[in-house]
Amino acid sequence: MRRAMRAELTVTAKGQVTLRQAVLDHLGVKPGGRVDVELLPDGRVELRPAGARADVADLRGALRRVGQRPLSLEEMQSAIEEAGER
Repeated sequence: MRRAMRAELTVTAKGQVTLRQAVLDHLGVKPGGRVDVELLPDGRVELRPAGARADVADLRGALRRVGQRPLSLEEMQSAIEEAGER
């Protein structure tokens, strides 16, 4: 099980925050690098290295639905062909 890393940061009078080296190392961001910030609806913020792309492996199970069995490639091809005939 992966353990979450926590860091408490201080906001300056200018409203700026300096990220600790451990955070930058975790993101793989070097000096001069850029960070993407996503503001989430629940008040949280997500940081990621700018230009970082999700790994294809991260998509595994993204379309899984409870109670629905996975389809074989043959079943998928058949469904595509059937839809094309309509």
